[in-house]
Parts: sequence; structure tokens; C-alpha cells
Amino acid sequence: MVYFQKMTPQGYQEIEEEISRLKKDRPRRIKILQEARSLGDLSENSEYTEAKRDLGHLESRLRYLNKQLKYAQVIEKNDSGEVDLGSTVELLFEGEEESDTYQVVGRMEADLEKGKVSFDSPLGQAIMKQKADTLVTVEAPAGSYQVKILKVE
Repeated sequence: MVYFQKMTPQGYQEIEEEISRLKKDRPRRIKILQEARSLGDLSENSEYTEAKRDLGHLESRLRYLNKQLKYAQVIEKNDSGEVDLGSTVELLFEGEEESDTYQVVGRMEADLEKGKVSFDSPLGQAIMKQKADTLVTVEAPAGSYQVKILKVE
């Protein structure tokens, strides 16, 4: 059974852009490796070891990102007024006076520092398919709390 990874069109595009950057950097890293190899004895050549490791990391990252795209299921945002993948939501957390804004994204795109919350996180699960002016309870590992959905875009 193939498991598709849900993501937004923006998340898909970000992965494509990273792949493009890495592919452009590959020839430079290969050249560094070739230059380090020409320095002689490979057993004591730290430049060669480092260049080989760096190129290996780049290749590994490319394989990982290509696999993400291969199994991506791009979900277009709907305009139903309900929270869905790709929605931007304004939330008021229990006990807080100021609201926070998040975009609901796929698991691979989640980054709280950038205001992106995964649809399958405890918060994401609680707000999915809900409308504005709804009070929901989030069941998190550290305990439950309530969040009011102020706006869904």
C-alpha cells in the first residue's frame, strides 16, 4: 500500500526549489571532492573525507526530497469556510489575550516558528473541518486546552 503525503501547493513548490538549489550546488561539491582527491594519500586526507561526506549528504537529501514529491498528494484549499489543508486561521488560545495566526499544512511543511501547523498535530486535528467562532478542545500530550477559532481564510 502506498501512503501519500498530503501537502499544500506552496509546500510542493518549496521542495522543488530546494531540489533545484541542491542540483545547482552538486557540480561545485564534485569539483571540491576531485580537488581534495588530487592532494594525495586518501587515508590521511581530511579535505577528501569532508568533501566526500558533504557530497553524500547532498545526494541523500536529494533522494529524500524526490521521494517526498513522488508520494505527495497536493491538496488545493477549498472555500467552504471550514478549516482545511492550506487554510490560514486566527486562533485565540485559552487564557491568552492576543490571537495567533497559523497556516494549516501537511506534516512535512510544519514549522511553528513560521506559523505553520500540521493538520495531523493535536491542534490541527482539533480545528480541522471547523468554522470560525467555534470553541474546540485540543487533546495534547501535555494535557487538554481550549482554542477559539476567530477567522478562517
